[in-house]
Amino acid sequence: MDVFLMIRRKKLTIFTDAKESTLMGEVKKIIEGILKVPPENQRLFKDNTPMADEHKSLSDYGYTSAVARAQSPATIGLIFKTEEGEWEPLDIQPLSSPPELPDVMKPQDTSQTHQPEPNAV
Repeated sequence: MDVFLMIRRKKLTIFTDAKESTLMGEVKKIIEGILKVPPENQRLFKDNTPMADEHKSLSDYGYTSAVARAQSPATIGLIFKTEEGEWEPLDIQPLSSPPELPDVMKPQDTSQTHQPEPNAV
């Protein structure tokens, strides 16, 4: 079954899908293909806990089609090894909110329509 993932690092978000049986090492290769960072310089996290075993599958870490759906992908944290050989801290910035709609695009409240005054007799 397919699982849908949102891989997050600082302000970066990568959306991808994989099979429940995909190994963590293969997930790192997907990231390498996008960001050009070798797998040995990547570390993945689930809920601030490192997912260090590259031979475990996504389902071994609890990422199944029941919890990682297209409408609500599961989040995986990503950090890189610095040039000094240290791991950077896990830093996931909040997703931005869309700007408020202009008034002309907001739904109009039809219950407040103006009623004409009755004619005075």
